[in-house]
Amino acid sequence: LIIVESPSKARTIERYLGGEYRVLACNGHVKDLPKKNLGVDITNNFAVEYEILPDKKDIVKKLKKSAANAPTIYIATDPDREGEAIAWHVASELNGKSGKVRRVLFNEITADGVRTGMDNPREVNHNLVNAQQARRIIDRIVGFKVSEFLWKVLYFGLSAGRVQSVALRLVCERHEEIINFKPEEYWILEVELMTKGGETFTARLHKVSGENIELKNEVAINEIISKLENESFIIDSIKKKEVRRKPYAPFITSTIQQDAATRLKYSPARTMRLAQRLYEGVEMESGEPTGLITYMRTDSTRLAPASVDGARQFISSQYGEQYLPETPNVYGQQKKNIQDAHEAIRPADPNITPEMVKGHLENDEFKLYDLIWRRFIACQMNPSILDQTTIEIKAGEAQFRVSGSVVKF
Repeated sequence: LIIVESPSKARTIERYLGGEYRVLACNGHVKDLPKKNLGVDITNNFAVEYEILPDKKDIVKKLKKSAANAPTIYIATDPDREGEAIAWHVASELNGKSGKVRRVLFNEITADGVRTGMDNPREVNHNLVNAQQARRIIDRIVGFKVSEFLWKVLYFGLSAGRVQSVALRLVCERHEEIINFKPEEYWILEVELMTKGGETFTARLHKVSGENIELKNEVAINEIISKLENESFIIDSIKKKEVRRKPYAPFITSTIQQDAATRLKYSPARTMRLAQRLYEGVEMESGEPTGLITYMRTDSTRLAPASVDGARQFISSQYGEQYLPETPNVYGQQKKNIQDAHEAIRPADPNITPEMVKGHLENDEFKLYDLIWRRFIACQMNPSILDQTTIEIKAGEAQFRVSGSVVKF
């Protein structure tokens, strides 16, 4: 018996493994703290009281019935802290101490990903469980205690939370900054120039008499313009240099939410909902469900060596050796306290291009997969090369500047 979180993932995994296994879904958390009381004994080392969620009682009964006849039970909930806590709760209801309950992780819902997970079963990781419990306990204490206080001093119905109260303070502080902001007038002076060949371009005032200048009002602008009326605009210098731009690191949870918001106008919740579907699997032409991306909740830019090899082979065959660096690009962690439990968000198979799956995905899903696939392939390419040109133009004591770049590679 294999237990996962979602029914769609259950169907995908069952098809990969065949009739030897039965795969059932627990539909997320099956236990939680009670709704009617705190459920945390603050005086007794924060001991917690869990109860089966009312809408999960039938599911737990079904799991127990199937587990009774299963020689081994594999709990394959999501590979993160929440998933580990769900696995622990499910195991506790299925006599987890009997020795026949094992924990497996599927970082990608593909045939290889499922086989790798099944080949490496382990015990429930209680460090991860405790991490989730600590978060849940703090949620409950803050939610119960502070909300109750707000009802007394303000009005009934207000809520406080571990995250929302801090976020609200940040919003309020930012709002105060906006209210207290004193706008200052400033001006920019640009001039449209024409070359001997009839090409026009715009240059911006950079310095006056070799010094940076702030144009705070229209009087200052008009003063400079009057001085420039009879001046000739002469090219003082042309500087050219080659600029290399390294590819961005593969996506993590925060960067995919940012990029999807910027490029696709998706909310973070929408992005994660679509990514979940891509991770759990979609039916391809063969009728077999295929997981298209790796697990989408991660803070690591690490990539599995096999995935890097796959990307490099694809780049070499489809784009040419000139796009391929001599050694794979490796992206280090920029922040402290990175969990690094999972690799970056990437296509499960780089050979499955967006065009190949377009007919099997909804338009929103396709756009997100296209974003993930392109970011991953690009992260293993050579840097782009640009020719950057900066032109300094003098007109009396005024110095104007215009710059631009052209993609060379």
